[in-house]
Amino acid sequence: MGWWMPLTWISFAIDYYFWELNPIGYHLTNILLHAANAGLVVLVADCLLSQWYRVRGHAGGDNAPIPGHPMTRDGWEGAIYPVTLMLAGMLWALHPLRVESVAWVTERKDVLNGLFSIATMLCYLQYVRVKDGSHLTGAAIRGYILSLVFLLLSLMSKPVSVVIPAMMLVADWYPLGRFRRERALTLLVEKLPFAALVVLVSAATIYFASGNQILVSYEDLPLSSRFLLAGNSLFEYLRLTLYPVGIIHIYLLPWPFPDSYTVKALLVVFFSCICVWQCRRNPWLPATWLAFILPLVPVLGFFQNGAQSHAARFTYLSGVSISICAATLPAVLYGYTAKSGFRVPRVLLGVLVGVPVLVFIAITLRHISAWKNPETLWSRAIAIRPVGRAYYLRADYFLEKGRYLEAVDDLQMSIKLGKQAGFPEIFNLHALRGDAFNRIGRYAEAVEEFTQAISLYPFPDYFYHRGLALQGLGRSRDAETDFLKAGNHRGAIEWRKKL
Repeated sequence: MGWWMPLTWISFAIDYYFWELNPIGYHLTNILLHAANAGLVVLVADCLLSQWYRVRGHAGGDNAPIPGHPMTRDGWEGAIYPVTLMLAGMLWALHPLRVESVAWVTERKDVLNGLFSIATMLCYLQYVRVKDGSHLTGAAIRGYILSLVFLLLSLMSKPVSVVIPAMMLVADWYPLGRFRRERALTLLVEKLPFAALVVLVSAATIYFASGNQILVSYEDLPLSSRFLLAGNSLFEYLRLTLYPVGIIHIYLLPWPFPDSYTVKALLVVFFSCICVWQCRRNPWLPATWLAFILPLVPVLGFFQNGAQSHAARFTYLSGVSISICAATLPAVLYGYTAKSGFRVPRVLLGVLVGVPVLVFIAITLRHISAWKNPETLWSRAIAIRPVGRAYYLRADYFLEKGRYLEAVDDLQMSIKLGKQAGFPEIFNLHALRGDAFNRIGRYAEAVEEFTQAISLYPFPDYFYHRGLALQGLGRSRDAETDFLKAGNHRGAIEWRKKL
């Protein structure tokens, strides 16, 4: 079953109870969960930004409003703050990187985990807001307990929530302004119940993953390579967040790693150093960067699962911080220009708010269309990043639909790219191509493909299917020889691993 995520399986069971195998119901659930998450992002943005304004308050007191703050103004200027909150939700929810988590039904774990993870942070922020010094009010206790409950539910949906206690500490530092030297121990003790849940679930997750052998060993992927992989992944996640062009659903690990991995990793280190340098002057920058990185830590390659280098779906939680930060830019621009006596034209503010949303909608709609069926999905992947596996999987769909001529063309490309990459199980592609030729009566080409497959791996079934092709050519004696070699092995052509 892979990772430990019982709540995700329960959600599928509930869907099955109401919809059986009708995909509409499963997609509807994903969409509703994502819509709820967008609303939660708006509420989290409100908690963070309202606290940010209080922390930046003037000498009149911590809770004194900043002069010129949009919430204190009348007319259209007073709408800047709620528009900022809505923009945060839209930038996150409509971003093209969200498509994979919502459109892919089996990524239910992303949207379900997102619901409880964001709810955890929201309850924690509300707990901090109502807490009165060291005295816990009833509302504060409720917020604290609810955040614990939601954390447990998020961990039961997808274990990536193990980073939430660290996210809380980042929020304590900025924008909440709670993390001071004299209070550091108190804040750490405050997180102990959350850390206990994380330790228990992490241990269970690693245990189940090890038992199912779904983690790539450090012998196959050494630690030094994992650091390069992590650096490349962070660079790509940030690039795709800021410039969401060329998004596909699969980014395969190249081997050996190209030099670009090293360059990207060094750029990530350089940017991280800049963030550290700006800790005092512009704490929003390192805080946003940390809030972006932390949800990605479990999927950066140190616990590598599968052949992907990175994936769009992994940004579901990490995109929240950057979306909130980006949404504040129009309001910040308005505030800075207001101090100098210059008023930003309403049209310019409207452009700053509307254009990113419209661009995201256009790219997202185009990306959604790729998820219509396997053909459109793999065709998009081939158009952007043509790799052998993409051609093979599109060919597999063509074979399933009886479109054999298209399948043999894709399998030929897969063989070509597989040879260039040194793919060890390329005999499967020859066998599948031979089977496709058999089905359309092109027996000579089928014999050639099965001969290639047998030379690489003499699996008995291949002799049987080559015998069928030889029989179709009227070469009965040669066919009989192959049938004898096959013995009782007369199964269908399917993917095989070398024993």
